[in-house]
Amino acid sequence: MSDGPRKTRRRGRAEAKAAPVQREVNYRQLKNPFPPMDVFSADQIANMHDTALRTLEELGVKTLLPEARALFKQGGAKVDGEMVFIGREMVVAALQTAPKSILCRAGARDRDVVLELGSLVFQPGAGAPHATDLERGRRPGSGRDFRELIQLTQHFDVFQMMPPLIEPQDIVTNLRHYFTMEAQLTLSDKLPFIFSRGTPQVEESFEMLRDFRGLSDAEFEAEPHSYTIINTNSPRTLDIPMAQGLIDFARAGQVSIVTPFTLMGAMAPITVAGAITLSHAEALAAITLTQLARPGAPVCYGTFTSNVDMKSGAPAFGTPSHFQASLAAGQLARFTELPWRSAAGSASNLNDVQAANENQMGLWGCLMAGATVVIHSAGWLEGGLSVSYEKLITDAEVLNMVAELCAGAQAGVDEIGFETALSEVDPSGHFFASTQTMARYDTEFYQPIVHDYANFGTWEERGAQDASTRATQVWKDILAADMRPGIDAEKTAGLQDYIRGRTEAGGAFPES
Repeated sequence: MSDGPRKTRRRGRAEAKAAPVQREVNYRQLKNPFPPMDVFSADQIANMHDTALRTLEELGVKTLLPEARALFKQGGAKVDGEMVFIGREMVVAALQTAPKSILCRAGARDRDVVLELGSLVFQPGAGAPHATDLERGRRPGSGRDFRELIQLTQHFDVFQMMPPLIEPQDIVTNLRHYFTMEAQLTLSDKLPFIFSRGTPQVEESFEMLRDFRGLSDAEFEAEPHSYTIINTNSPRTLDIPMAQGLIDFARAGQVSIVTPFTLMGAMAPITVAGAITLSHAEALAAITLTQLARPGAPVCYGTFTSNVDMKSGAPAFGTPSHFQASLAAGQLARFTELPWRSAAGSASNLNDVQAANENQMGLWGCLMAGATVVIHSAGWLEGGLSVSYEKLITDAEVLNMVAELCAGAQAGVDEIGFETALSEVDPSGHFFASTQTMARYDTEFYQPIVHDYANFGTWEERGAQDASTRATQVWKDILAADMRPGIDAEKTAGLQDYIRGRTEAGGAFPES
C-alpha cells in the first residue's frame, strides 16, 4: 500500500522537469586546482638556487647589448668586455621589486588576465615556421595561416592569451609586425603578443596597440596591454634583440615572459638538476635586467627544459625528464614568488597517439608544477617546427576538460539529491527519469567538441572517422562561421591608415 503513493510522488517530481541548472565554468580566468608536486627536497632546491647565484657571480653571463651591460654596471655588476658578473644582492633586490601579481588588460575587460602563482593560463603552440592540416598538407607558414590560427585561438575561451602561432613567411620582415598586430587586434580581443625584434618594431607595435585601444601614453605604460617572450641563448648568453626587448618592454610597462630554452645534454647539463640550475641562473639575470631598466616592471619567470634524444640529438618532449624539469622549475619559481611560464609540446611528426601522449605528459608536468602560463599546450608538432590545425582542436578538447576540473565539484543539498534522486528510485531502478537527472541532463556533463562517445555500430554508420578527421570538420566550421569580436570601424580605419603610411615609408627592419 505504501508503494503506491511513493511511486505517484516520484512520477510527479519527474514530470515536473525543473528548469535546467546551468553549469557555471569560467574558462577565461582559471585557478589551478591541483596541489603543487615537488621533485626535489627543499634543501636541494635551496642549493640549486644558491648555485645559480654563484654561477652569476663567478661565471657570469655573456651580454651582447652595450646598453644592457651599462645598466648592469650601473646596478653594481662587474663588467669585463661582454661578460657581466651579477652579485646576488642585485638579484635579491630585483626579486623584491618585480610584481608578484600582474593584471594584464585585454581588448575586453572579461578577457583580462591575472598572472600570479595559482592562476592558470593556456596558450597554443607558438613560433612555428610551418603550418599543417589534413586537407592542405604541411607548408611554410603564411599570412592566411596566421589569420586562421588567430581565429581558432579566439574561438576557444580556454586560450586566454594570443601567441604568434606561426611565422607568416610570405610577409616581408620589415612589414610583418604590422600584419601580425592588425590580425590580432581585428580578429581577437585577447591579450596580444609582440615580438622583440628591435626597438623600432617594438615601438611601432606599441603605438598601433595604444591608439587602437584609445589609450594615452601614460595609460598605456601604467598597465600591461601586451607581452613578449624572451629566450636566452643557453648557455649563459643574452643576445642583442632579447636584451633590448627586456629593456623596451620594461620601460613601457609591458610584460616580458623570460624563458631560457634548455635541452638536457645539448645546451644544458644532461641532468635535470644541472639543467634547471642553469635555466634558473639565466632567468634571474634577465629578470634583474628588467628591474634595472624600470623597478617594478612586470616580468614572469620562465623555463622550457626538456631533453634531447641521445641517439639522434633531436629534441624530445613529453618525456619523464621534461616532466621532472617542470616540477623543479615550479619549485624554484615558488622560491622567487613570481608568476611563471612552462610548456608542453610534442616531437611527433603528425597528430597521432605519440603526439597526444607527449603533449599530455608535458601538460600534466606543468599542471602539477603549478605553472601560471602553459605555452605550446595545443597544436605543436615536430618539436615546434609546425602547428597542426587538427592537433590544436584535439588538444583544446583536453584543455577544456582541465578547465572543467578547475571549477571543482559541488556537494550541496541539490548535488547530493536526497529528495530529487535518492528517494525517488527503488532498489535495482535507474536514475534516467529522476527529477535531478531531468533538471541537469543537458548541462551536468562536459560536452565534447571532437571526441565521439558513440558505440562501434553508430560510429561506423557515421563514416568511421578518427579524431583527426573529425577535428578537420571542427576547424573548418569555426573558420566558416567567421565570428569576430565587435571592433570599432573608425579604430580599424585608423590602424589601417597608420600601417599604410608606415609601409610607404619603408617599414621597420628587425635588429640583430
